[in-house]
Amino acid sequence: MTSTTEPVTAAHGRPVAPSHGALRPLGLDDVSIEGGFWGDRQELNATAIIEHSEHWVERMGWVANFDAAVEGRLAADRRGREFSDADVYKVMEAMAWEIGRTGNREMDARLQALVTRIAPVQEADGYLNTKFGRPGQEPRYTDLQWGHELYCYGHLLQAAIARGRTKGDDLLVETARRAADHVCDVFGPGGIESVDGHPEIETALVEFARYTGEQRYLEQARLFVERRGHGVLGDIEFGRSYFQDDVPVREASVMEGHAVRAMYLAAGAVDVAVETDDSQLLDAVIRQLATTVARRTYITGGMGAHHEGESFGSDFELPSDRAYSETCAGVGSIMLNYRLLLATGEAKYADLIERTLFNVVAASPAADGEAFFYTNTLHQREPGTVPSDDEASPRASSSLRAPWFEVSCCPPNVARTFASLDAYVATSDAQGLQLHQYAEGTVRAAIDAGTVAVRVATRYPADGLITVEVTETVGKEWTLSLRVPGWAASGAELTVAGETQAVSPGTVTVHRAFEVGDVVTLSLPVAARWTAPDPRIDALRGQLAVERGPVVLCLESTDAPTIASVNDARVVPELDDDNGHVTVGVRPLAPVDESWPFGATGATLAADAERVTLVPYYSWANRGPSTMRVWLPVAGADSVVPG
Repeated sequence: MTSTTEPVTAAHGRPVAPSHGALRPLGLDDVSIEGGFWGDRQELNATAIIEHSEHWVERMGWVANFDAAVEGRLAADRRGREFSDADVYKVMEAMAWEIGRTGNREMDARLQALVTRIAPVQEADGYLNTKFGRPGQEPRYTDLQWGHELYCYGHLLQAAIARGRTKGDDLLVETARRAADHVCDVFGPGGIESVDGHPEIETALVEFARYTGEQRYLEQARLFVERRGHGVLGDIEFGRSYFQDDVPVREASVMEGHAVRAMYLAAGAVDVAVETDDSQLLDAVIRQLATTVARRTYITGGMGAHHEGESFGSDFELPSDRAYSETCAGVGSIMLNYRLLLATGEAKYADLIERTLFNVVAASPAADGEAFFYTNTLHQREPGTVPSDDEASPRASSSLRAPWFEVSCCPPNVARTFASLDAYVATSDAQGLQLHQYAEGTVRAAIDAGTVAVRVATRYPADGLITVEVTETVGKEWTLSLRVPGWAASGAELTVAGETQAVSPGTVTVHRAFEVGDVVTLSLPVAARWTAPDPRIDALRGQLAVERGPVVLCLESTDAPTIASVNDARVVPELDDDNGHVTVGVRPLAPVDESWPFGATGATLAADAERVTLVPYYSWANRGPSTMRVWLPVAGADSVVPG
């Protein structure tokens, strides 16, 4: 696709608004999700998740830290980790997008009340943080490895961008502007030549430059990206790769270290590359992501195989039962892939967004929106312990969703993603409109020939029928593009004006002089299918997974009451999909305990298979403690079990 350029002033309602790229983003004013799978999640977010998050940042004392700063009670009264300010800002960002999406006046009043408690904490030079710089606290910027000061600024700026792009400049935006100026004064040329241990400020500064038109912020983001990888933070137990400070961004071939930090840094590097027309930097990130997706990413789209360091593993090191796969890493992956989609127009980035949305982000919140997974295992060996609904969990790797965490970056990350989700559905360019994610609702876009609009009707992913009706058009030809997901290798069909044709994964286009009422139908083969792992993934040999459309399925013990444990289940190739009710044949394994677990006969398989229902991975553990697995050992694949 050809590059398209758009003025900064046209970025209303858009989380990401590059000045140019293959595709133009659309915002909350242009796209409206109106029901279905994602409409339900947005409603849950609006009625439960955001308010739940507000309640907990208050209850944990993280908002009160700002009150304590104003009243001179820091450091004695400060509560929470060094980055707790950022979680308050993320909740505020979610609120700002939700207010922009729905016009919720009561939420708007709550947001403004938060701003009035935070703004007075800012010092005369723009510094704003409750952990450092006051009597009894460590001085400013003396712990860049772990202090998260710039990380907190990043989330402050992103909250301000959400507010500015939905309601215009106000006290929050002005507070963020002073903070951004402060960062440039302190870390610009002649200042502190270092970076934050947790990337985030980079992408926030670029987007704030796009919002304000102030190029100084872009230049500071560029400096941060270029400084990374030169050992400026020193070494630690996890190694410099933990904060991506071991190899310069331009030279790295794969993503390493802390997965969330890697995703955030890569997103910021793409932003810098696009705004400075730095094709070498953009190509470097594209190369790193391609290798990471091919070798270090779970079937769910999750990233991070190690609990120690919350990091990627080596190539093809993807153990199911030890998967970390942090929800925030999923959000970071979506941020990165959306930026690459806008920059290149390539459908594969929308594919990974879809996979991660359905199988990581949607898996985090409980059905009531009041408990969350922080990490996302693919194999739960023992039933989880029900956490207290009145206490924050001390462990990220809780075996069931917890109402809150002592480190609670993930719940507000889910909230801000759901609140701004409309913006990820579609894009435009000079010639037409592109649909990337399928949800019930409407899309409207300005193209060179005028304004066009469509209504999308679908039950996706429950079924694969997507009907697109033109509701506004222009008096000349334009192009409607639809994504055919990579998993739809055969069986996808496009129907236009009564004519049906087979289509392949990628982008399919319809170019014609549309009239109001014209309908384009895409039919995707969502029926359940077996998926085999790359044979180089040692942990998955002899196992298969089941996917249905974009949704990964799992076996949960709740649905297999006669099987002693999902750990002992062995599947046979008998997969049935009855309008979304998916069952497999399972032959339970009867283990024989031995004094030595190697070389013995080990176990026997039941003679007959029983039918067991599989459920979407995103829904597991909503019915109480259970065991679960995504990858299912195949009967006969165990070397000690006769076929």
